Amino acid sequence: MSERRRGGLPTGGRGKAVRVKTAGRRRPSSTRWLERQLNDPYVNEAHRLGFRSRAAFKLMQLDERFHLLSPGKVVVDLGAAPGGWTQFAVGRVAPPGKAAGVVVAIDISPMDPVPGAIVLQGDCRDAATIAAVREAIGGSADLVLSDMAPPATGHAQTDHLRIIALAEIAHESALALLAPGGSFVCKVLQGGAQGELLAALKRDFAAVRHVKPPASRADSSEVYLVAQGFRAR
Repeated sequence: MSERRRGGLPTGGRGKAVRVKTAGRRRPSSTRWLERQLNDPYVNEAHRLGFRSRAAFKLMQLDERFHLLSPGKVVVDLGAAPGGWTQFAVGRVAPPGKAAGVVVAIDISPMDPVPGAIVLQGDCRDAATIAAVREAIGGSADLVLSDMAPPATGHAQTDHLRIIALAEIAHESALALLAPGGSFVCKVLQGGAQGELLAALKRDFAAVRHVKPPASRADSSEVYLVAQGFRAR
């Protein structure tokens, strides 16, 4: 009998840890990254299931808690590359034999096609891009997702300001795309949405929560903001 899975992972114990020796021109930091990847159960399970990134399990766990995805829903994935969230969303909103939903993935960089999704290249800060998304979904979305994050600088305050700036962009996009009652999910850092952004989210949504799904690495400062019950202006 197979083990019961939660969040995509077996509930059983982990295997023996893999140790990686520094070799050739590989820097110690690269060795530590490789060792972490080899010992990360979410990385291994993502490979097994064909997900493009371990991030798919973060959306899976958020969906298990907040019931964001269901057959027939219309979803927009901002900053979608490499496509792990898009893949998972397609499986939930357009499963075989049930009402077919729509998933539109958009990224400023080129992205490989995802079966079952509409993939667009563009900057969501541009009105023309938002118009193209609205045309692709045929109106409004039930859910807007953003796993966008800038490259880390190692300076906590700078990284926080940069990711909040992306969250603000995602929020503005959500306002333009969501149907009344819709939901919005985006990445922020510990400390969460603050100041004007938090006030705006509370104004625009009935419920706003900060969540760290189990698939987020313990040493990562990322958390996810889940806003539900969009109050259309």
